[in-house]
Amino acid sequence: MKIAIVGYGKMGRMIESLAAGRGIEIGLKLDEFNNANFEGITTTNFHGIDVAIDFSIPSVVSRNIERIAALGVNMVIGTTGWTDQMAHVREIVERTGVGLVWSPNYSVGVNVFFRIVSAAAALLANEPEYEAWAWEIHHSAKKDAPSGTLRKLIDEMRAAGYNRGVDVASSRAGRVPGTHEIGFDSAADTITLRHTARSREGFALGAIKAAEWVAGRKGFHEFGEVLFGR
Repeated sequence: MKIAIVGYGKMGRMIESLAAGRGIEIGLKLDEFNNANFEGITTTNFHGIDVAIDFSIPSVVSRNIERIAALGVNMVIGTTGWTDQMAHVREIVERTGVGLVWSPNYSVGVNVFFRIVSAAAALLANEPEYEAWAWEIHHSAKKDAPSGTLRKLIDEMRAAGYNRGVDVASSRAGRVPGTHEIGFDSAADTITLRHTARSREGFALGAIKAAEWVAGRKGFHEFGEVLFGR
């Protein structure tokens, strides 16, 4: 299997370091030096590439997707902060017939955490005395706040039927890989659910798993399908 890394920053380098151990070849690496104006997304550069993994920046994601999809190459998208363009991206995937996996977080543990939070929200949906909060902290270089993961957690709560207010807060400091917390509080007690990442390795490994899964597939998918099926 041969992949392209689009956005060769900390996550891109982590993916590169793990790929060889799974028998995956890095066929192309694109960053701000060789793809500032999308000049690196060409038929020649992507010849033989099975899947492109994008950990770039929010402002270019949909244009990366549009150009890579036009080449018939499947994708894994790990960049966050662009979900306002989701409908457009789904249309691109449908029109071009490629396969794409999207997630705000490729940690296996976080995707289990999504389900735990969803279950708790469903159980408390009809218990009005329980109010909720959602909080996250990331390293100071992270650009979007709240994080895509926290937004996804709140979406999971809403989908589970928890329709009351959720107090949302974000912190940016130091080099924290990522901590997400959902809490429910009443006069009687407090329930606190927290996921803490220790390193970026879990995110990179999940993205590689998604790339292995989406190779040869079509359609728009979320990482939960890779781990748990539909």
